[in-house]
Amino acid sequence: MQIGELLVAAGLVTQAQIELAVDRQLEAGGRLGPNLVAIGAISPEALAQFVDGVPVEPSTIPETGLPEQFLIDLMLKFLFVGTAETTADLAGALRLPPGLVTELLEAATRGQLVAALGSIGGGQLGMRFELTDMGKARAREAMARSSYTGPAPVPLEVYAHWIERQKVTNEIIDAAGMRASFDGLEVADELVNKLGPAITMGRALLMYGPPGNGKTSVAQRLDRVFRHVIHIPHAVLVEGQVMTVFDPDVHLPVDRDAAAARPRLVASLYRDEADGRFVPCRRPFIVTGGELTLEMLDLKHEAGGNFYTAPLHMKAAGGVLLIDDFGRQMVSPTALLNRWIVPLENRVDYLKLATGKSFRVPFQTVVIFSTNLAPADLMDPAFLRRIPYKLEIGPPSPEAWRRIFRSVAAANGIEAEDGQIRAIEHDLTVTQGLDLAAYQPRFLIEQIVASSRFKAQPPALHRELVQLALANLTVGRSPGGGDGVGVGSGSLARVA
Repeated sequence: MQIGELLVAAGLVTQAQIELAVDRQLEAGGRLGPNLVAIGAISPEALAQFVDGVPVEPSTIPETGLPEQFLIDLMLKFLFVGTAETTADLAGALRLPPGLVTELLEAATRGQLVAALGSIGGGQLGMRFELTDMGKARAREAMARSSYTGPAPVPLEVYAHWIERQKVTNEIIDAAGMRASFDGLEVADELVNKLGPAITMGRALLMYGPPGNGKTSVAQRLDRVFRHVIHIPHAVLVEGQVMTVFDPDVHLPVDRDAAAARPRLVASLYRDEADGRFVPCRRPFIVTGGELTLEMLDLKHEAGGNFYTAPLHMKAAGGVLLIDDFGRQMVSPTALLNRWIVPLENRVDYLKLATGKSFRVPFQTVVIFSTNLAPADLMDPAFLRRIPYKLEIGPPSPEAWRRIFRSVAAANGIEAEDGQIRAIEHDLTVTQGLDLAAYQPRFLIEQIVASSRFKAQPPALHRELVQLALANLTVGRSPGGGDGVGVGSGSLARVA
């Protein structure tokens, strides 16, 4: 992406301001950046800071930080599998600038590994190449060592540099922004005030409390707090081995579709392009639950292809990893916690290749443990000390519970009078002996809507429908009894 597009994606300037700056550029000349400053769209300091925070596109082979032979082998593999044949194709596949790829092709031509077939138009960019017999043999050898055929990786030290540059603590998070991220949820100011410092410091957080009161919903809203665009590499080269990092299943690239609507955004700010080996993304927010295993926290070796996939917490670097339902994984809590002691304490992690070689990576991930089990039953005091922020999310107050019920009912087209809400609250707390929970209004309203639809009548808080909903809310509980269990959805009700 061009840096101008990244600037728009980051929300620092608007597309309208870009258009005005381009108009001025056509008249006065110069780079786009100074023209943005001239029209008052952005300050010189903010522009310089932003551009400094974008990886520089390499223009020569040494600037990639990668061995020339590694890059040539990767290029030969693309030609071998037939996914690219022109200079432009190879530049797109390698995510390297055409001039640099031309340099690689010239080196491969001198080594009699490739031969030019002629151009399909567009000058050097349209020049077609094929492997020679020597090139095919070299490509087979490269494929045997590693079948990775993807964008050129970045060196481990470059990856570490950018992870440190892009850590969560660089974000400016204030009370108003934190509060705004919970719009639509019934969240007490006290909760916001406790969450804010934990996220601001980028430290681990323990959220605990009875089920159904919104621990997961609160945690998932935290991704709205972040505003920065960060740069995640497609892959990293470690000791000659490729480790993939970017994962389209968990990473959210900034909107590239808008680029088609910006045909005049052709000039650079202070340079032309960001390093294509990185993907501009929103800060990652990865959720894992009962499926989490120790193996997911270590390098995954793709034995058939002889390359690696980064572990889950490494993919979450620069963002948040939420471990939901902590204590209910197949692996014991003690084993998982022991795995986290060094990363949480020292902000670094150590990973091991299949060769036995270990290497160090920065640990810049906010880890949130969410559980409805008692923390003392899951963690010993030594580990609890390593989690500096603990947040109990308990049942809502009766007033908050009624507000949730009223708003959920309104969102479903149901008129809920205060007397009706209090009667349902009485049934729950007195007749059934249950504690109030934030999930209950949504559960009950959804049941009432389903029953009304079945009866082909408008949804309303009719007594018989309420009783049916209450019966589905509890299992094995007779009125006034204490042996049943409540059914929880684990999320706060949304406010319409």
